[in-house]
Amino acid sequence: MLRFTDIAASKSLVKITQTRPSLKNCTNYNSHFCLLLKGFFLTVSLESILKVAKHASENNKIFCLNLSAPFICEFFKEALMKVMPYVDILFGNETVSMFIPKETEDIEEIAKKAQSLPKENKKRQRIVVFTQGKEGTVMTKGDKVETFPVLEIDQSEIVDTNGAGDAFVGGFLSQLVQDKTFEQCIRAGHYAANVIIRHAGCTFPEKPDFQ
Repeated sequence: MLRFTDIAASKSLVKITQTRPSLKNCTNYNSHFCLLLKGFFLTVSLESILKVAKHASENNKIFCLNLSAPFICEFFKEALMKVMPYVDILFGNETVSMFIPKETEDIEEIAKKAQSLPKENKKRQRIVVFTQGKEGTVMTKGDKVETFPVLEIDQSEIVDTNGAGDAFVGGFLSQLVQDKTFEQCIRAGHYAANVIIRHAGCTFPEKPDFQ
C-alpha cells in the first residue's frame, strides 16, 4: 500500500476563502466548544487561524493546536507565537518543542515553559501534552507535571508510524468532548496511536475495543 501526502494541501484554505464567498464568513464553528487546528495552517493563513483562535477565546471555547512538524516551530516561529496566547491545549512531541528557549533539554521543563507563555483567556489554564514515541507522554496541568507510560508493543508489530501523532490527538479529544478525565483522554490517545502504528497508512479496525 502506498500513501501520498500533499504538503501544500493547507493552501486550499486560502484559495477557498478567496474564491467561495459563502465560506468567507463561515460560522459553522460557532456551535462547537472544542476547536482543533494543525500547525500546517501557520504556513499559509495566520489570519484565518487568529480569527478562529480569538473566537474561541472570546467565547470561552477550548482552542487546541497540534504543532504538526518540527519545521513549523523552526521557520514559522513568529506566526506560532502570535497564536500561542489563545491556545488552551497544545499538542506536540519531543521534536517540535524547539520554539521554547532551551535552557534545558528536559521535556518536562520545556512543557512547563510552554504552559507559562502569556495567555488571553484566563478562565482556562493552558494544558501542554508532549508525546515521546515509545517513551511516556508528558502532560502539564496547573502546577502538576505527569508522565504517562504508553502501551507496550512488540517492534515486529509496528508497520507505519505516520499518523501516530494525529491519532493520539484524535483519541484524546474523543474523550475530552465527552467530559472525561484528562487521564482518560491520555489513555484514549495512547490506544488510538497504538492501533494506527499496526497498520499501513491511517487505517484502523471497524470496531474499536477501547474501554
